[in-house]
Amino acid sequence: MDQPTHRRLGHSTNLVGLSTNLLGSDAFNEDPREIHLSGVCEMNRRLFEMLGYSEGLADAGDAFLKYMQAMFGIDPEQHEANSAQAGGAPRRYRSSFLRLLKGWGYDSNGPEGAVLKGWVESRFGLFPTYHKEMITRFSSPGWISYVEEKMSSRFHNNSIYCQLDILYEFCQWALKVHAAPSERHITLFRGVNSFDEHQIVERIDRKTVVMRLNNLASFSSDRGVADCFGDTILTVTVPVVKVMFFNTLLSLHPLKGEGEFLVIGGDYRVRADYL
Repeated sequence: MDQPTHRRLGHSTNLVGLSTNLLGSDAFNEDPREIHLSGVCEMNRRLFEMLGYSEGLADAGDAFLKYMQAMFGIDPEQHEANSAQAGGAPRRYRSSFLRLLKGWGYDSNGPEGAVLKGWVESRFGLFPTYHKEMITRFSSPGWISYVEEKMSSRFHNNSIYCQLDILYEFCQWALKVHAAPSERHITLFRGVNSFDEHQIVERIDRKTVVMRLNNLASFSSDRGVADCFGDTILTVTVPVVKVMFFNTLLSLHPLKGEGEFLVIGGDYRVRADYL
């Protein structure tokens, strides 16, 4: 990343079998193809067989949570890390994708956000462009902080990347079967007050640009909600295959209030409207 960031998207390898530069390009977003994380569906065949018997998204989400609880020991009482045992002693809980989602909801530039961005980097090859500050080179304070936080043992004691792998593939299954069948794209919105976190790659016209989004970014499916977060509304057509999580995927999660979608980043054609 010592070169200008518009020239380099990420690693030369990833776990989806496509060039990272292609995956992160606006051209891929215009004409996306189906992608899967290598080996995840095959290693969790019983989960997807079970999902095939579900009667709807809510039923599928319940089955998914039970599978994750059985696989990773994520018991209901372990969703909060600071709960205490009956005797009053603090209890160390296993890392959970639910805890990461909660942390992201509080602050996407916190330690949980770093772990999620690190998972995207590991699986899709895309570098983060922002963590506490714009990241322009490997030696920058933002990059160093990101690396320190993404590798913290606090979140890596329970195969957390494997949990996120399964979450992504379940999300893709749910979109294809229940939430957006036959759809290749979803229109989403994001409210911003400045472009400090967003790199402009190309200006198309007065309102349209190609923007390099962070390797994981939040959007809303509700423009009215996006209006609450800034006086500039970014409208983006997102490939379904780049959605990592959406707000109705599970009945139990902390991101329900804002119609939130977590989207794999890269270069996107964005329309900016000013309120």
